[in-house]
Amino acid sequence: MHSAPALVLFDIDGTLVRRAGPHHRQALVDAVRRVTGLETSTEHIPVHGMLDPDILTRMLRGAGASPDAIRRAMPEIVRRAQQIYVRSVPNLQRKTCPGVRSLLRRLQQRGVVLALVTGNLTRIGWKKLDRAGLKPYFRFGAFGEMAKDRAGLARLAIRHARAQAWIERGTPIALVGDAPSDIVAAQRNGIRAIAVHTGISSRNDLLAYAPDLLLEDLRGLTLERIVRP
Repeated sequence: MHSAPALVLFDIDGTLVRRAGPHHRQALVDAVRRVTGLETSTEHIPVHGMLDPDILTRMLRGAGASPDAIRRAMPEIVRRAQQIYVRSVPNLQRKTCPGVRSLLRRLQQRGVVLALVTGNLTRIGWKKLDRAGLKPYFRFGAFGEMAKDRAGLARLAIRHARAQAWIERGTPIALVGDAPSDIVAAQRNGIRAIAVHTGISSRNDLLAYAPDLLLEDLRGLTLERIVRP
């Protein structure tokens, strides 16, 4: 098997899909209520760039749950949240960010390995992409419950691609995202950080973290720009 020309890791919210509606947040709220009986909210939580388990932890702390209670309830909350979301998410075909479909199609045609690195829980992330019509482009993913932070998720994704012999040690790797946490995750793994200004972070917010490349949206991205040293 020949090694791919590159591995490109993508965030979901604000990078591939935006304005997907309240269904994701509501699934977290409903899952907490069903498992613990607590009324919670994501209001006043800076969810942008956060992992779902961290958002749930903040929600539970805000409702007065103890660390032990959070730890005991979390596995079932995570399970329920995914179950609720996949039953409620609407069609997201018109919610993709500019340039996404054409970029993914071009990269796939050139043999690039495409994967997800996202704070979404596994079933939520895959269902979101399925409803947006983007799922077939992605070979695998690292999701919110799989590591403690986004850098850890990127590390898992890279290790998996290497273990499958889809890429070699010298294969170019990039992480594309719309949040400072995506840039930091790329930098901590020594891979190319590509920031896209289609989420809620301002251009200056992203520039402050010194990404290798900052784009208004994905319409101007090519494989050559992704792998350029």
